[in-house]
Amino acid sequence: MEILPQIIVIDFGSQYTQLIVRRLRELGYYARLYNPDQLKDHPTPKGVILSGGPKSVSDPDAPDVDLDYLKQLDVPVLGICYGMQLLNKKHGGTVEPGTTREYGPATLSPENGSDLFEGLSESSQIWMSHSDTCTQLPDGAEIIGRNEDNVPVAIQLSDKFYGIQFHPEVTHSHEGRSVLENFLEMVDDEPGFKIEAFRDHLIEQVRDEVAGREVVCGVSGGVDSTVLAVLLHEAGTKLRAIYVDNGLMRKDETPEVVSQFEELGIDIEVVDASERFLDAIAGVDEPEEKRRRIGDLFVDVFFGAADNVELLAQGTLYPDVIESATSGSIASTIKTHHNRVQKILDLQAEGKVIEPLAELFKDEVRALGESFGIPREILYRHPFPGPGLGVRVPGEVTEEKLKIVREGDAIFIRHLKESGWYDKVWQAYCGLLPIKTVGVKGDERSYEWSVALRAVISEDAMTADWVELPPDLLRKISNEILNSVAGINRVFYDISTKPPASIELE
Repeated sequence: MEILPQIIVIDFGSQYTQLIVRRLRELGYYARLYNPDQLKDHPTPKGVILSGGPKSVSDPDAPDVDLDYLKQLDVPVLGICYGMQLLNKKHGGTVEPGTTREYGPATLSPENGSDLFEGLSESSQIWMSHSDTCTQLPDGAEIIGRNEDNVPVAIQLSDKFYGIQFHPEVTHSHEGRSVLENFLEMVDDEPGFKIEAFRDHLIEQVRDEVAGREVVCGVSGGVDSTVLAVLLHEAGTKLRAIYVDNGLMRKDETPEVVSQFEELGIDIEVVDASERFLDAIAGVDEPEEKRRRIGDLFVDVFFGAADNVELLAQGTLYPDVIESATSGSIASTIKTHHNRVQKILDLQAEGKVIEPLAELFKDEVRALGESFGIPREILYRHPFPGPGLGVRVPGEVTEEKLKIVREGDAIFIRHLKESGWYDKVWQAYCGLLPIKTVGVKGDERSYEWSVALRAVISEDAMTADWVELPPDLLRKISNEILNSVAGINRVFYDISTKPPASIELE
């Protein structure tokens, strides 16, 4: 049976909309995104949030919502940014273009004792991102918060309808979580999103979808594919878990993955295609062409091993579904780079692709894995890119360069684990810089490669900041790399944020 969301979030295209859903789930309420024209698809929500968006409510093609239907639901409704402006206009107020776009921090001063701001400070930092302004409120509406310039940034339109001009879902709004908690206090329902109950639902769903057919699943040793494989195993499916060694893995990766799945009680088939992959990208130095060749060959190798597929299981997560949808809509699709190959498209058209994790965020996948008893070192392993070390060796990939990166990376990660920094970092690696420099080794000058160490913190990989590792730790890592990895005479530490840099080198 389908688990219906307690809170539905109407997506008007804000860059932060996904975060609203995450925050609500973190607070224990099951939430999903809906396109504005899908509002009536779920007749029994316990609350509704209207997201922000890039449009102006005055635009001819501005997204809309059925206010009469929202009133009939008789549940709390919160409009955020565009959502506030839309509610204000549809209640009879006026929204006009601002003279400048307001983007960044501001200060909220609650007033009139609204339940929405219960327990908030008298002055609280909020995050703004808008250009239009509610210049006139409808009859019966009340201002419940202003900014430092005395401009209304929060309104109460009735006992059920609220609007705020700022984004409570982002961490830059320091008490935004409390605002969402207060909204949920108005909801006539208890927190109901428990991963254990969702696990049982997923197991039943997988059994119903599979219906005794064989399921092929690609595994890499990463969080998503491991949890997916364990879910399929726990559901009692006839599982074929296939691991493709593309020759671009980290040091000792393949035997570690095999051992990992043995401990989980799952047999995996290892396909060693390393020579084919390295031949396919030999001499290629253009990043996208390199990615394309690796991706296409992976599918050729994978489906060459998985002949006569009855069902293919993919580890698509909810953010993949959201990102693949067109602006303002949620479509049951996956990322373009997953869809690129016709074989997968054909299987989808035949109804032979299942995506059991497609309702979950990464942190929820980890929680699901914990409920299955998967070891923490697997669940909190740093992300590893699909093209492997191919994107950590800019330019042409050679065996020499791969060996340098593998050895340097192994040293870096070992020191992070020994020092307790590994779990404080979202992702860390050693990559090769495509330059050679002059150095001195012993009594001779050397002309060798340079490597860059990168360690970042991030929430969703959309943005990232570099980690300030202790200088003594960096010195120790650098010394060991320079003394034990042949072909290296310089070690750099990457202090670039994303944006403008990316997390990976390519």
